[in-house]
Amino acid sequence: MDSIKAWAALEKNQPLQPYSYDPGPLGPEQVDIEVDYCGICYSDIAMIDSEWLPTQYPLVPGHEVVGRVRAVGAQAKGVREGDRVGLGWYAGSCGVCRLCLRGENNMCALREPTIVGRHGGFAERVRAQWQWCMKLPDTLDSLRGGPLLCAGVTVFSPLYMHGVKPTHRIGVVGIGGLGHLALQFGRAWGCEVTALTSSPEKFDEARALGAHRVVATGDAQAMRALAGAFDFLLVSARGFAGWDLLIDTIAPGGRLHQVGVVMEQVPVRVRPYLMTWQRSISGSSTGSPSTVAEMLTFAARHGIVPRVEQYAMRDVNAALDRLRSGQTRYRVVLASGF
Repeated sequence: MDSIKAWAALEKNQPLQPYSYDPGPLGPEQVDIEVDYCGICYSDIAMIDSEWLPTQYPLVPGHEVVGRVRAVGAQAKGVREGDRVGLGWYAGSCGVCRLCLRGENNMCALREPTIVGRHGGFAERVRAQWQWCMKLPDTLDSLRGGPLLCAGVTVFSPLYMHGVKPTHRIGVVGIGGLGHLALQFGRAWGCEVTALTSSPEKFDEARALGAHRVVATGDAQAMRALAGAFDFLLVSARGFAGWDLLIDTIAPGGRLHQVGVVMEQVPVRVRPYLMTWQRSISGSSTGSPSTVAEMLTFAARHGIVPRVEQYAMRDVNAALDRLRSGQTRYRVVLASGF
């Protein structure tokens, strides 16, 4: 196999540079994907900046890949050369542990994040285990498919795993790369959806994306008026100042589910905010291959797609700067080309 051209972080706090590497021989259960598009997620920035854990450099980021299968290992199943597939946060799991056998491969102790200890999709090709190479529905646009493999399943999975009902009232905190998809999924789920945002300029956009109403998180009076309002509260923001106020918006027996990465400790008063009203707090990141497949089917059926800004792969550093600025509406996608 030829060497792979890519864009890599060679060290912390430096722009990405052109980079080539030899992927080695294709494993029996592995698949090589020729990258057409790759989204940029905040997780890529966290890895580039060594924010979450010590990053191993050089690092080729990128875990929202859409492309065509170029090579298939001898024991790979379910995909063939030429298939259009997507790859998200994980690129491998053991397949034989208790979690994998019950379809929860995303929690396998030996799971392989696509950009941790291996190279990702800011490249000509990316390699993954066949189970994590997801065939895309024919009606799903390749340009917009990548972010669904990460952000899409991140917000879909909680609705799916916690049995959210169409009769439920849900709130979405943070209308960004995750939240703008959560509004669409929640509306298509049949729920009454409220967007909670600190950005007044996003009010009209939030309604267009599916919110029945929008509330400013900085308006303490409006937030207090939401006491007990939500059966399910999905928090996509990476931080929030008034946690007591936020938790008090959950109805008796309701749940707050965190999907935005929060690195600092979250202050939670168990009594009265949780125990008295039997509220729950949970969190998750991505989903299993079976959940990703369900998400893709649901998104295609209901026309759920991310709003994206497109850049050429050679302009990756400008695209990263755009995402860092916080002005993106709402995902950034790189189109391949070297």
